[in-house]
Parts: sequence; C-alpha cells; structure tokens
Amino acid sequence: MIPAYWQLWLMSIYLILHNRFMKVEIDYTKSAQDNADDYFKLSKKMKKKAQGAAIAIKDLEARLGSASSVPEKRTVIRNIAQRKWYEKFNWFTTSNGMLAIGGRSAAQNEMINSRYFESNDLFFHADVFGASVVILKDGTKADVVTREEVAQFAACFSKAWESGMGSANVYSLRREQVTKSKEKGSLGTGSFLLEGEREWFKGVPLELCAYTGDDGGTNLVSVVPVQTALLLKIRKYVLLKPGNIKKSDAAKTLSKLLGFHDIDYIMQHLPPGSFSIKE
Repeated sequence: MIPAYWQLWLMSIYLILHNRFMKVEIDYTKSAQDNADDYFKLSKKMKKKAQGAAIAIKDLEARLGSASSVPEKRTVIRNIAQRKWYEKFNWFTTSNGMLAIGGRSAAQNEMINSRYFESNDLFFHADVFGASVVILKDGTKADVVTREEVAQFAACFSKAWESGMGSANVYSLRREQVTKSKEKGSLGTGSFLLEGEREWFKGVPLELCAYTGDDGGTNLVSVVPVQTALLLKIRKYVLLKPGNIKKSDAAKTLSKLLGFHDIDYIMQHLPPGSFSIKE
C-alpha cells in the first residue's frame, strides 16, 4: 500500500496537471490520508463537472451548426428616387410632354388653385358635382389635341367615374376666369367663382390606359387617358373603364398583368370607384 504522504503528493500532482495551475491547499489539522481523501473526492466531483461541461459544449456546437444551416435573412435596400413636387397629386404627361396635375381632394383642389395655377396655365373641370381640378401647365400654348387629352383625364377623375357613367362633359378656363369670393366663408374649400366664356369638350369617354413605362430609369405603372396612349403608340396596355370590380381588386389585377408589385402605388393613380379591365 502506498503511504499516505505519497498518496497526497501524487494526488496534488494529478490535480495540478488536470486542472492546470490550480492552487492546492492542505489542512494541517487533518492527517495526510484525510487530506488525500478530500482531494480525491474533489477530483471526482470536478471530473463529473468537466464531463457535464463537455456535453454542454457538444450540445451548443450542435445548435450552432443547425443555426448556420438556416438561410441568412438579407435586408434589401431599395433606391427610391426623390419624389417630384407634383407626385402628391393626380398627374400625367401629355403626348407632347406637357404636365397636367389634378387634386385628389377638395383641399388639394384648393392648394392647386392657390399655389400652382399660374397665368399661362389652363383650368379643366368635369361638369359634375365633385371632380378633380386639373391644371395643364403652360396650357395656353397647347393645341386642341393636347387639350382634349387633359379633358379626358379631368372627366375620368370625377364623380362621373364613380357613378358608372360612360362619358362626361368637361370645360376649360384661363387663370383670370377662376377666382375665390372676396367674402370670407362664402365658398367652401375647393369651390371657385368661374367667369366668362368656357371652352367645352362634350361627351368625353371615361377611358384610361394603364401600362408599364420608363420613368427616370425605373419601370413604373402609368395611368393616362386612352387618347394619350394612342398618340404615344403604346402597344401593350390595359384598358380601364367604369365597371363592377372594386378599386383594390382592380389594383391587384393590374399588378399581375403589368408585373408591378407595388399595389398601393397603383391604387394612388386610379380614380375613385369601380372598374372594368380589358387587356
């Protein structure tokens, strides 16, 4: 049998090698055999802890391995072009490149009249209660064909579409013919005093074309009067008329037909009401 002091010495060496620079403390109130027994028991306890730690490490490695096999989620950053000042309104560009803007509400009609309706512009409005005020920028220089395009746009963005009408009458005025009443509160928001002779566009058909066009290098959906699409010789478009398909469903259908996934963008460019759709 190995003497007790040798057992203590060997156990101390074992613990130092096993636990690396572990400090060994000897209780001088106990015998060498008792100290050796204490460290032997401590060694067994630490060995179990080491085994448990090894199992925990293997389990953690397994979890990390399975996590690494999951596809990494990537954040896609889209380069969104800065919006132009007129994009908060209804708008389109005529076949000869002139800009027409229209209010989406009575408040926007008021804003357009007070801020953006200038001396060389023309004012268009459908002859129905509740319609977008449409301004053709530099409209006094526009030919009759361009004015007819804008008249169709004004007809479509009016209550005539929401009422399911097939056509509407539209009139046009110059800047000096459109004013607000001098008496405060006599006219509601979006209402104006109209004076003088008007230019009329009778029986304007309610028809729009939606197509995917190039705008600043980004393919976006454009919604324009049919007359504009024909003059631009756009080959692939979707014809829109008043119908029974609600606006949200019409936007989803256009998204599929045109391969454009931003449904909210499409809805912003459609008039209120229901639709019929034909490729």
